[in-house]
Amino acid sequence: MAKQDLLYSGKAKDIYKTDDEDLIIAEYKDQATMLNGARKETITGKGRLNNLISSFIFDKLNQSGVPTHFIKTLSDTEQLNKKVTIIPLEVVLRNYTAGSFSKRFGLEEGRLLEEPILEFYYKSDALDDPFINDEHVVFLGIADEATIRHLKTETRRINRILTGIFEAVGLKLIDYKLEFGYDKEGNIILADEFSPDNCRLWTDEGQHMDKDVFRRDLGDLTAVYQTVLEKLETLK
Repeated sequence: MAKQDLLYSGKAKDIYKTDDEDLIIAEYKDQATMLNGARKETITGKGRLNNLISSFIFDKLNQSGVPTHFIKTLSDTEQLNKKVTIIPLEVVLRNYTAGSFSKRFGLEEGRLLEEPILEFYYKSDALDDPFINDEHVVFLGIADEATIRHLKTETRRINRILTGIFEAVGLKLIDYKLEFGYDKEGNIILADEFSPDNCRLWTDEGQHMDKDVFRRDLGDLTAVYQTVLEKLETLK
């Protein structure tokens, strides 16, 4: 399957057409960004690590019966995916207090939530991805109430699978962002990626194993991501 024209160039990956109109190739970049791209740095090896980690997680989700866009890994930095129409929502699931959630409510980071909390954010760089509720989602025509219920149910199911995977390798899944889209049959499937770029992972001792290492200048991002990959590969 060969790459053809560039469809989209994002912060973390480029998306290419293939000779099959229903399939795309995602090529992961050696780039780290924050503040919606206001700060950018090239980090050698990051694209490979994000691709391999995301491929591993999506493969596990596929095996668990979660419909995703992932088909297979093509190279160290490329994967073959189903083409989807992305729903402009970031679905955030929080298992522990951290990040903007802690700042918003004046809470210390690392507090286990009695029940995971799910949030929606409107995917719009121009608006800085604002927090929105269910009624906003319906008003903006992003999704109807049935679709909202489905996204919530599927996200919580995914959470049970993912927390089990990371617990098995000694990591706490603090929070993360998911994106969903419609495939060619109109089914809602999980899309985008799942890597330390869009989740928080901590050791039991509270060491950050995710993009906060870059955001907060806590150390070598590539070394941290390599450790996450090696831990996951013990589950093969």
